[in-house]
Amino acid sequence: MHLCLITHEYPKSGFAHGGIGSFLKTLAPKLVEQGIMVTVVGLSYDYQEDYDEDQGVRIFRLGYQNVNRLGWFYGLKAMNKKIAAIHNEYPISIIESAELELAFLTKLPGIKYIIRLHGGHHFFSESERRKIDFWKGFQEKRSFKKADAFIAVSNFVKVKTNEFLSFHDKPIVMINYPIDVNFFKPKNNVVIKHSIVFVGSVCEKKGVRQLILSFPLVKEKFPDATLEIYGRDWFFPNGKSYIEMLKETEIPKLGSSANDIHFYGSVNHENIPDIYAKAQVCVFPSHIETQGLVAPEAMAMEKLVIFTIEGPGPETITNLENGLLCNPFMTEDIANQIIWAFSNEQKVAVICKNARQSVLEKYSAALIVQKNIDFYTKLIQ
Repeated sequence: MHLCLITHEYPKSGFAHGGIGSFLKTLAPKLVEQGIMVTVVGLSYDYQEDYDEDQGVRIFRLGYQNVNRLGWFYGLKAMNKKIAAIHNEYPISIIESAELELAFLTKLPGIKYIIRLHGGHHFFSESERRKIDFWKGFQEKRSFKKADAFIAVSNFVKVKTNEFLSFHDKPIVMINYPIDVNFFKPKNNVVIKHSIVFVGSVCEKKGVRQLILSFPLVKEKFPDATLEIYGRDWFFPNGKSYIEMLKETEIPKLGSSANDIHFYGSVNHENIPDIYAKAQVCVFPSHIETQGLVAPEAMAMEKLVIFTIEGPGPETITNLENGLLCNPFMTEDIANQIIWAFSNEQKVAVICKNARQSVLEKYSAALIVQKNIDFYTKLIQ
């Protein structure tokens, strides 16, 4: 079997990547271990063509011209040419992409095309209460028509996406993101007392602003509390930094509490376990998620995780059993959950043990990899 992944996000040293990149970095090498040839084709981070390998995964990053808003056309042309060349040399069984990427790919005979629902334009536009961009919406609908099958990373993203887009009676299965439980495992690092850790893109939909505004309420009960924020910045259409907006408009409201909020920017994936390990509590109050990686990653390390009650939160956490859920739009509720976690260490210890066990049973890479292989095999048969 030869799987070709269409993505521009496969991690590359020196460049930031998001959740899709982290997911593929976990899945692809493990598929190779099971005897599947995996090739990644995408556009390069810096418009320069290069080739790389990662534990047997072949990665083609394509150079292209970005001229007069036609970068997408030149990039598409380069991708179609490269895919055809790869298929000619090593016949491809399956091409997999995110929601939009099949829109203008040339379908080649003998290949099955899969869309994995990571959360597309319709999904996030509706959830963030913004209008559907005509061009992106058109591409997504066209892409869905081309797909032979779909994989949803949570039941929530499957149901929500189907409210706006048709799966055209094609096969669809729900397979969670995998968690490398040998990489994300309990560590003996010294926990920093009353430390609150957030990891993820620093943007509105991740609930960072509400988390920051909840912090003074926590400080009233625990004056030594700190808030450590790790993740890449997000930028408004006018180019303004989201972090700078927080520092200018929100953090000044916090008084002395602002001194104990720290921004660290993007971090290497390899360093994330050490970041989780030092936290007393990990808080991810997202307004919207497809599944999210950070919550089960931290849970696998036996950390107390406070996740969102919205979207797939209840699919991941059963409140007070393997973590806590919060209303991400209510600063008081976020603060109350943190205060409860700091005040109930014995109960939290049991919850943390349950958290890792639930990840082992539901998200372990070995389990998820096999589910993907089974679906791939069934599709091509």
